[in-house]
Amino acid sequence: MPTPISRDDVARVAQLARLTLTDDELDRFTGQLGAVLDHARDIEALDIDDVPPTAHPYPLVNVLRADEVGATLDRDEVLAQAPSAEDGRFREPPILGRSRERSARLGTGHRRGRAQRLRVGDRGARGAPGRHRRNGDAIAAFNHVMVDEACCRSSGRRCGGAGRRPGPLAGVPIALKDNLCTRGVPTTCSSKILEGWRPPYDATVVQRVLAAGAVPVGKTNLDEFAMGSSTEHSAFGPTRNPWDLERVPGGSSGGSAAAVAAGFAPIALGSDTGGSIRQPASLCGVVGVKPTYGLVSRYGLVAFASSLDQIGPFATTVSDAADLLGVIAGHDPLDSTSIPDAAADLGPAVAAGRNGDLAGVRVGVIAELDGDGIDADVRAQLDAAARAIEDAGGHVATTSVPAVTYGLSAYYLIAPAEASSNLARYDGVRYGNRVEGATTGEMMDATRTAGFGDEVKRRIMLGTYALSAGYYDAYYGKAQRVRTLMQRDFAEAYASFDVLLAPTAPTVAFPFGAKDDPLTMYLSDVCTIPSNLAGHPAMSVPFGAGQDGLPVGVQVLAPTLGESVMFRVAAALEAAAPLVGRAPHAAPPIGGVR
Repeated sequence: MPTPISRDDVARVAQLARLTLTDDELDRFTGQLGAVLDHARDIEALDIDDVPPTAHPYPLVNVLRADEVGATLDRDEVLAQAPSAEDGRFREPPILGRSRERSARLGTGHRRGRAQRLRVGDRGARGAPGRHRRNGDAIAAFNHVMVDEACCRSSGRRCGGAGRRPGPLAGVPIALKDNLCTRGVPTTCSSKILEGWRPPYDATVVQRVLAAGAVPVGKTNLDEFAMGSSTEHSAFGPTRNPWDLERVPGGSSGGSAAAVAAGFAPIALGSDTGGSIRQPASLCGVVGVKPTYGLVSRYGLVAFASSLDQIGPFATTVSDAADLLGVIAGHDPLDSTSIPDAAADLGPAVAAGRNGDLAGVRVGVIAELDGDGIDADVRAQLDAAARAIEDAGGHVATTSVPAVTYGLSAYYLIAPAEASSNLARYDGVRYGNRVEGATTGEMMDATRTAGFGDEVKRRIMLGTYALSAGYYDAYYGKAQRVRTLMQRDFAEAYASFDVLLAPTAPTVAFPFGAKDDPLTMYLSDVCTIPSNLAGHPAMSVPFGAGQDGLPVGVQVLAPTLGESVMFRVAAALEAAAPLVGRAPHAAPPIGGVR
């Protein structure tokens, strides 16, 4: 490994990243980046030069079709299909107006649509924003509450209409993480640099939940650009845990996890780059799923680390999570990382697990994630979960996945490197607020310096450094070789076991400010990062309580496209889990959610 990063190195990479730092910031970032890089030195001794690097979990697919010659549209046809213009600019009609027009066309006399499994009563979709108003000020789960939009969709999309069948999520309120593009609705990634930006299109997952009849009730708070483990790094303030308002909900998808735990919506979508669905699900006592990489389209997800990001569901039950995953999964030709394999029907697997049928299922407890650094109360619940699996007929034994001990080091070289590339577009020209009278260079520096928070700046500089000349092979290149080791070790474990078991998070929800040191915060993801590096599915299931009665999640991991057996085991754990009640600061139930 190279010598530790110096103050001059930080000044150089800040300049490369178009960031202007004060002397105090230079000193602070030098110490913080040095601590992270020093931790990454644990892969220095690995003799892995003969191991090929893995840059991506699966081969990419070219999404560009061959050019096709077609008839040219004349000017009148183009204008007829274009949106109306105002002051020389195209103007899109407000999304609220479109919903009202559609509702008017549908009328009010049609039969209300019902979800096949998730069912919402008369006040369900319309009542969710109001419940946020009553309880949301304290929890701050949402960046934007779609009150009017939810009401319009609940009266319009819930109706099947003449000759139409309602979708599987008809009328079900859903919360959307604020890094999922939503047409006409602010999508900020909890960053000042995107404040007020309204995408002109919907992410594929948003299109699919809308087509299934779900009713979006708001965009949820997150760590800025999904970089964090506590939702303390949002430009708009932190989200609070419904179990204890003085504690974090986890991150980066803390707003989505808190919204479900608080009862603002029965289901939500988040994104998981290193555990950003599963870790907050554990801390908030809900179900959280990271699917196989490529099973769910990333089109319309604002990128953090493209080879790691994956969209997945939050829910109060395993069955509801399975329903939502069934809606959003499937091939998308717009996403080059989308795999062509069809999503499995998870219903039979969930039913078998719920009935306590794990006969013949082999479960391996990962030894490297069941030792130092894991709180005693978390380990106790993991042991209880293993016994519950055995009681349901499963076979449980300890197994080893040696490379997971290097997961944190590899992740915090790979993810920042990809982030530094993805976030280069926020330059005040294409995204971000213009600085009048400034040169292009001055505008880029000013936009990025003022628009990004400390955590994003830290990761951009870390990634820029890891990719710079002289350090690429030692840092980024070596981390990609560790990724190959990770996939090999998991493959060996899955040769003997159907699924693996581990804690989701090392601790229960921790107090605000308890992990101000970045490296200490990064350790919150030590149990979840390996699945992202390997591209495998994993999910967190609430299983009992730990310190101060706070929820504990256990993690079920599976091989590529192993969602069926993963959900089967998760459903069995859910059926055997000790009852812990509702979060103390959750909204009171409203009629119809059942």
